[in-house]
Amino acid sequence: MPGATRSIVINAPMEKVFATITDYERYADFIPEVRSVRVLERASGGAATVQYDADVVKRIRYTLRHVAHPPSRVEWSFVEGEVLKDNHGSWVLEPAGEGKTKATYTVEIGLGPLVPRAIINTLVDTSLPKLLENFKRAAERV
Repeated sequence: MPGATRSIVINAPMEKVFATITDYERYADFIPEVRSVRVLERASGGAATVQYDADVVKRIRYTLRHVAHPPSRVEWSFVEGEVLKDNHGSWVLEPAGEGKTKATYTVEIGLGPLVPRAIINTLVDTSLPKLLENFKRAAERV
C-alpha cells in the first residue's frame, strides 16, 4: 500500500498545532481540496468519526475514525469511502524549541485496482507537502 512520511516545523506551540489538527470542522477553511467535513460522532477518549468530501484529482467522499492523544498524537483509520480502500496514519508532534513544534505526518493509502499509479504519485509527492504547508499556515495564525 502506498505511503509516505513527511515532517515540518511549525512556529506555534504543540497545544495550538494539536488544536488545529483536531478541529476537523475547520479543515475546509484552510485546505483547498476539502469541500466539506462533517463530524458524525464524538466519543469519550478523544475519538471522532469524520466524513470528508474532497477534491483530490477527482471528487471523493470517505469517512475516517480519528483518535486523539493530547497533546502529541492523532491517529486515524479508514471506515468507508469511494475510490479509497484504506487510509490510515498519524500526526506526531514534538517540541522543536522556542515555542515551535515538529509535526510528522504519516499516511498509508489503499486505492482501487483501476486507479493509475500517476494519481498515487501525485497524492504523495504533490498533495502531501501542500497539506503540511496548509496546516502550518493555519496553526501559525495569531
